[in-house]
Amino acid sequence: MVVKRTQELPQKQSPENSSMLDGRFREYNTEAPQETSIKQLLSLEHKTAIVSGSGAGIGLQVVHAFAEAGANVAIWYHGNKEALDRAAEIEKKYGVKCKAYQTDVTDYENVKQVINDITKEFNGRLDIFVANAGIPWTDGGMIDGPLTSYHKVVATDLDSVFYSAKAAGEIFRRQYESGASLTGATMENYSYGSFIATASMSGHIANIPQLQSAYNAAKAGVRHLCQSLAVEWVKFARANSVSPGYIATEISNFVPPETKAIWRSKIPMGREGEAHELKGAYLYLASDASSYTTGTDILVDGGYCAV
Repeated sequence: MVVKRTQELPQKQSPENSSMLDGRFREYNTEAPQETSIKQLLSLEHKTAIVSGSGAGIGLQVVHAFAEAGANVAIWYHGNKEALDRAAEIEKKYGVKCKAYQTDVTDYENVKQVINDITKEFNGRLDIFVANAGIPWTDGGMIDGPLTSYHKVVATDLDSVFYSAKAAGEIFRRQYESGASLTGATMENYSYGSFIATASMSGHIANIPQLQSAYNAAKAGVRHLCQSLAVEWVKFARANSVSPGYIATEISNFVPPETKAIWRSKIPMGREGEAHELKGAYLYLASDASSYTTGTDILVDGGYCAV
């Protein structure tokens, strides 16, 4: 008896696996944008962006930057319902779509649901996700600090970034494979997805005089997660991080004035940064101006880490 063997068809590789062959990157995994005008490269017109932890502080300034550059932006907040008013103000000021969504960034199912809902509501596309939600460590030395605080910091500052990347990355990959939005329409001004996470200079150094090992470790994890995703996602999205130094926002209101004075003595610029001074870094990474930038971390710390 002759046994006929059916020819096995090669399985289609995922974009993540097809960027390499025999352990080496393939040539021309990406393409440069055709546009060369810096004004157009920095434009976010027609794009959809989501920014977590953006009811106030750094995140809110990022939303303003993206909206001013032409993006439709979704604000994520946890308990600060003033975010609803901020969204209405931004929508009116810049003439873009801006809405606020209450989201639990430590719950993956909630993160995925809200990202998918926003994508459907915002023209069926997602271009930019900024994982900015975070909380400080306020319990001193690690040995005597409660484990509950550790779990809360890591869940908010690191796990939430992973959850957001997983859900947003799925959409970025789908858009790459289909070449279209959820509605099937061609996406104007679209090249690749852009994932940006807020890390910290604390992911580069050990802060003093305050002790905050859990926070530092979480932020170092965020930075390296983005570097790793830059390799995994190279065919369909860029992944980068921004590492702010000491920024004058409500997240550091609990810090005593004498501690802040020590901070300033360690910063060459001699002061804390203002949240709006981070706008340029995030806009650069979100836009096609950074089309050849992936896996990097931008320190915005007044020179702290240079010393």
